[in-house]
Amino acid sequence: MVRLTAALALIIPALISLTGAAPVPSVGSAVKRAAFVLQDYADFQISDGKTGTAQAEAAAVFLDPFDGVDLATVDDDTQNAIQTMREAAEDAETDQFNPAIADASGAAATALQNGKIKNKVLKLTGEVQVLNIKIAKANASGDDTSDLEDQLSTETKKLNTNIATDVKNAGQVSKGVV
Repeated sequence: MVRLTAALALIIPALISLTGAAPVPSVGSAVKRAAFVLQDYADFQISDGKTGTAQAEAAAVFLDPFDGVDLATVDDDTQNAIQTMREAAEDAETDQFNPAIADASGAAATALQNGKIKNKVLKLTGEVQVLNIKIAKANASGDDTSDLEDQLSTETKKLNTNIATDVKNAGQVSKGVV
């Protein structure tokens, strides 16, 4: 019996360490989320690779970090970070994609055009998220959201058009500009 007790005294702590002894949050307990982090365009761009998945890739950047978060509680710094990243994607479109596409031909031009469409999905997903945050904050404070709702409708229509183009061209080569 002493041998069994001694063996269990050695085995039980080892088993506990293998199970990852981190506490499991109970239902209703607050779990601290990592803050949305402002990134350089090169670190969050989605244009390289293949077409057809831009919606999911853009969501991973701008939507997934806020899954389960009340958008009315998003702080101004985070909202500004999303806006700054969206603007970086817009700048890439006008300052880099457009000239690169104009200078390219054939398959290279097609790959860049595909990258531009994926970049538009990224940019517009960021814009829609900023508008959703603004609307949530305005609703929480009882402010009128009609202008924001109109902007959201316009941007969502553009987003859906570009998602459809990306899906239509699924599997093609896509090239970024960074």
